[in-house]
Amino acid sequence: MMLKKLWCWGWFTVSNLLLVTVVYSKQHGNPANDLVDIINKNRTAQKLPQLNDNPGLGCMALQYVEECKGNCSKNNTINCRPSEDDFTEIFAPNCGVELPTFGTISGHIVGCQSKYIEPSEAFSQVLIRDKKALSLLRNKTHTEVGVGMIGNHKGPFLWCVLFSSGQTNTTFVLEDRGEGIKQKKGCFSGSSTPCSGGQKNSVFGNNLTMGFIYTFLLQYLYSNLFLTI
Repeated sequence: MMLKKLWCWGWFTVSNLLLVTVVYSKQHGNPANDLVDIINKNRTAQKLPQLNDNPGLGCMALQYVEECKGNCSKNNTINCRPSEDDFTEIFAPNCGVELPTFGTISGHIVGCQSKYIEPSEAFSQVLIRDKKALSLLRNKTHTEVGVGMIGNHKGPFLWCVLFSSGQTNTTFVLEDRGEGIKQKKGCFSGSSTPCSGGQKNSVFGNNLTMGFIYTFLLQYLYSNLFLTI
């Protein structure tokens, strides 16, 4: 009877730990995609149409914050504004955006934080902090959106939202659907690729910790089962 109770307790504990890991992995796949969902929910709540999640815009948003990553001040503000030429001469080529499809960028929002925070907090605390940003978010001329995020475990983390008023599905088209992009740092929306760099390391570290817990628990169960038998 004691053996059965011990085994049931062990199986219940391992099952719950596995569930926590699965949920954690899902929540930390691509925060840029999560932020696009939050943006669209905010717009629909105001009876505005949802914006198309454009991976070309998202990739360029990532390029934007990559260029500005050394400009996050101690009070979490960014003093960085890449030139318009950077979009067509650097950002778009780096992303493999077909230049004939380069459309109109109708606005952008940039913010930074000393450490990583969840997309919902990044939305309310980092990006939409004043009426100007809120007005831009709810602009009726926007049709598409892209989000980029970059950072490492030491911080800071930078977020960028790019809006476009171009024709949906015909602007900022990626060559070969973006298959040639070698993402080494950060993440961008419209992509199924998990974040690279700091966010990836954070997830890896947590999964590694869970792995140690599994190993310890299994060893404990084995020892107690062996002694009981």
